[in-house]
Amino acid sequence: MKIVTLRALEDFFTEISDEYDVRVPVRLPDGTRLLGRPGEGPLSLEETPVARRPSELFFPQHETVFTAREGEDPEAPPSPAKALLVVGLGPADLDALAFVDAFFASGIRDDLYFARRDGALLIGLSESGEAQLAGLCDLEFLRRGERFALAPHTEAGKALEERMGGIEAADVSATQEAATDEDEVRQILQRASELLLAGKIPDTFWGEIADRCIACTGCTLVCPTCTCFDVQDRRYPERLERSRQWDSCQYDAFAREASGHNPLGAEAARTRRRIHHKLAADVRRWGRITCVACGRCENACPTGIGLISVAREMVEKFG
Repeated sequence: MKIVTLRALEDFFTEISDEYDVRVPVRLPDGTRLLGRPGEGPLSLEETPVARRPSELFFPQHETVFTAREGEDPEAPPSPAKALLVVGLGPADLDALAFVDAFFASGIRDDLYFARRDGALLIGLSESGEAQLAGLCDLEFLRRGERFALAPHTEAGKALEERMGGIEAADVSATQEAATDEDEVRQILQRASELLLAGKIPDTFWGEIADRCIACTGCTLVCPTCTCFDVQDRRYPERLERSRQWDSCQYDAFAREASGHNPLGAEAARTRRRIHHKLAADVRRWGRITCVACGRCENACPTGIGLISVAREMVEKFG
């Protein structure tokens, strides 16, 4: 297994930018970590998730679906000039992206999403233990102090490993850490899911949580497994343009029907849907909880009702 330094990785990602649209975790002057291009800030390889959801690289907040002009066939947006190379995604974000891949591949395959996702390479990051991200990324970085061991999981990942150089190391193992805070969080999410599926959460609880919601929609803007979008047609003097943009179940018009009826007209109903969707409905449909415990909604919510906090409250009160 090869070992590389952070400096060598910085140089490599700058060099390969001619070939790939490289996105790496960079630290901005205010301390925020975002996925940016090499050189936009110091490379910051940490398992802690970046502020924004990585899935926006493939499913942007706003994008054109097609443009139509009178007498001409609709014109789809051009394909990306270079394939994406996304670096430094931790286990939670890679798990989230695997779900989003499955979502957009189900039923009618989403061409817009896969125009960016097909051919993209993913480099994951593990902070401890042995390689654990096989099936989720092409190449895995395993932190070894100030250096990183390289563990390829696909042929494309092996090709990247060979190009990165580094030194061969006979023993790069690390001791597996004991149970972490994330393990405790996942246990809470699992128990909250069981309570929801068993119908043990009363409607009054959702009213209490909704009273603390200011409908800022920050939770859904940062969630890496949110996939809801709205579609709009706009007519300009010379063209008609169809676009799509992220939607949020916290908007009061999210489920409003053409008749004017709104099955989610009450804020308590929308709040319940946000939590129930991740912890119960998706368990029934996809066989899994779709909260990956990344903590973004916890950081974004100004009133303390991120999904993990609400799940913890459910467990403390009802289970």
